[in-house]
Amino acid sequence: MSPTPAKPTFRFRTVFISDVHLGFRGCSAAYLLDFLRCVETETLYLVGDIIDVWSLRRSFFWPQQHNDVIRTILGKAKHGTRVVYIPGNHDNMFRDYDGLVFGNVEIRREAIHETADGRRLLVLHGDEFDSVIKASPLLEALGNRAYAFVLKLNRYVNFLRRACGFPYWSLAAYLKHKVKNAVKYIANFERALAHEARRRGLDGAVCGHIHRAEISQIDGVLYCNDGDWVESCTTLTEDFEGRLSLLRWTESKEVITHSGALAPCSLEQAA
Repeated sequence: MSPTPAKPTFRFRTVFISDVHLGFRGCSAAYLLDFLRCVETETLYLVGDIIDVWSLRRSFFWPQQHNDVIRTILGKAKHGTRVVYIPGNHDNMFRDYDGLVFGNVEIRREAIHETADGRRLLVLHGDEFDSVIKASPLLEALGNRAYAFVLKLNRYVNFLRRACGFPYWSLAAYLKHKVKNAVKYIANFERALAHEARRRGLDGAVCGHIHRAEISQIDGVLYCNDGDWVESCTTLTEDFEGRLSLLRWTESKEVITHSGALAPCSLEQAA
């Protein structure tokens, strides 16, 4: 019997992951687990909403794959990867432990990351800049219910697509690009993060929260959103020259955008 071929290993200086929502039925844990098992990184930032405590309070859901994601992350921390956990609004109970270390995982409210090429980036979840959350918990709750419905519908859509031989596709991401109010909200959110980075004298910001992966320049400030593992299955990576790239990791693995003076990194180059 021939041995099972080893998975390819992709090496990065830094990986940023957020909005995994473990404990939520819409979490794409299988894709994330495959990504984590294929990647080696010096530093792993968990940029909030890793565990969906809100969803667990409504209805307990914790399959083996969700447990395997936690074990894989802890295994990386044990074997030398620096893991920094920055809680978000869905796991904000862990913000009470800011500054502590559990199982080799550092818990921080926010962090300053310096890239290999010397850029200093503010790393935080981003819900602090969400005007809906600040203004009205009721609106937030109503929005979450509507969003949960869209994600449930998304699961059925992709079940049919797989049955027909089509790749993964995000209904929620499609609607975000088409609904005028959603587009306006995202633009305001991005500007607020860029303004905060500029106010602190930093070169840019890395966040999650809004489930929309992006690398862009806003008034000369770098804005990066690492996306999520519910809709888009994306992560932000930094290579050893300081180049930042967004990867989408589903049935196909692709670099979707990059930032830096150098040419975009391919997955083949990272291996």
